[in-house]
Amino acid sequence: MSRPLHWYDYITINIYWLGLTTLAQTLTPLVVPLLVQQFVGEAFKGTFYGTLRLWTLMVALLVQALMGMLSDRSMLRWGRRRPFILTGTVADLVILSAIGLSAGMSGMAGYWFLFGMIILLMIASNTAHAAQQGLIPDLAPDDKRGRFSGIKAFFEVPLPLILVPFTIAKLISAGNMWGGLLLAMGILTLSMLLTMLAPEKQRAEKPPALDWQSFLRLLGMTALFTTVILGVGSAIPLAGRALRGVESTAVLVGVMGLTGLLAMGIAVALGVWASVQISIGRYAASSNPSFTWWVVSRLAYLVGSTNLASFAVYFLQGRLGLVREQAAGPAAMLMLFVGVFVLIMSLVSSAIADRIGHRRLLVIAGIVAFVGAMVAIAAPNLLVIYGSGCLIGIATGLFFTSNWALGTRIVPQAEAGRYLGISNLAGAGAGAVGAYIGGPIADYITARAPGVPGLGYVLLFAIYGIMFLISVVALRWVKEPPAAQG
Repeated sequence: MSRPLHWYDYITINIYWLGLTTLAQTLTPLVVPLLVQQFVGEAFKGTFYGTLRLWTLMVALLVQALMGMLSDRSMLRWGRRRPFILTGTVADLVILSAIGLSAGMSGMAGYWFLFGMIILLMIASNTAHAAQQGLIPDLAPDDKRGRFSGIKAFFEVPLPLILVPFTIAKLISAGNMWGGLLLAMGILTLSMLLTMLAPEKQRAEKPPALDWQSFLRLLGMTALFTTVILGVGSAIPLAGRALRGVESTAVLVGVMGLTGLLAMGIAVALGVWASVQISIGRYAASSNPSFTWWVVSRLAYLVGSTNLASFAVYFLQGRLGLVREQAAGPAAMLMLFVGVFVLIMSLVSSAIADRIGHRRLLVIAGIVAFVGAMVAIAAPNLLVIYGSGCLIGIATGLFFTSNWALGTRIVPQAEAGRYLGISNLAGAGAGAVGAYIGGPIADYITARAPGVPGLGYVLLFAIYGIMFLISVVALRWVKEPPAAQG
């Protein structure tokens, strides 16, 4: 900074994370699933929701990378990042208004309108998101970055996860979706306005030329990963046709469950392998196999954790017999329990990892998350489901800290940015893999076994639970550097 640091700089530089996470926690687990259900009906809600998640997440990944590169090189008089944040937020507000209006629509016209609006929202929100990520590196002094990051974590995780269940979710569960959206828009707007007070200045030196090759590599990785997901996803309708004459529920669940698990596992392994080959090259990949297996483990875990949250509304509807918006409140409370324990374990996991090592901690995280998923499907009881959220929160808190720390030790330090950049593909790919493949499975089982409430989503949550174990198995081929051992 060109001036002394003030206490309010910690707020202005970080508060936009509150708006971003509030928006995400409002749309992904609450508004979008309910609107998709309204437009396409009960029979195909999982399938169409999964399709929407696949394409919107891939767009988000590409836009965030491109806008990050553009804001890095911005010479605008108002600063590098704030113009992107302002522009993205204003566009968000217009698009969110259109999404609110879509609640009055019906049928496939409503679905495709929502689909288009979410694509546009991904472009707008990731324009702002990409720029926001640069504020701490740009403005925080080196000796204060730990404090700035701590404030960022507060605005990004616990505050919105406490705020949404007690405010926005209550409005949506009462049937007031417009009220919930307007409140989310208000929080986003206030966060943006305070961010405009961040002490940014115009960039003084001329930036280097834009390296389009790195973006083209990411475009290639994304296209290939999407093709893999589409390819393995075709196994689900094929298995459904093969089971057309089968009446046994046990056989239907067994075959579709195994098919879905294999499809997700193949998508994770093949998608990561191909992406690593494109990103860092065949020679570099073969000389550092731990990196590939680390990404496989990371993606497998995120397939489970991301999609348990995404399908929470549908799971609670089927398992507890809740009617549409009634599931919004419990789904948000479930995310609250997860978020609180993520925060707690994130604070203590570093000390634990110093004693037992990051790799062992990740093994524990995967096993605890698996147990949490199994508890969720054990009984149609809301308190039991909340208990599963606590377990998954504990595991995920351990995972996020230890997985990233392990990854930073595995990659060559001189090329850490290029290597770790692929982790963004793992984050977006997790939602795409789990939703696009999993949604049709839940729809199929629900239709074929209507006498067992929520069976399709019970099976789906069981598959996500096993993906946690697959993340543990992948760690077998990850070698932790000796210095990181406890």
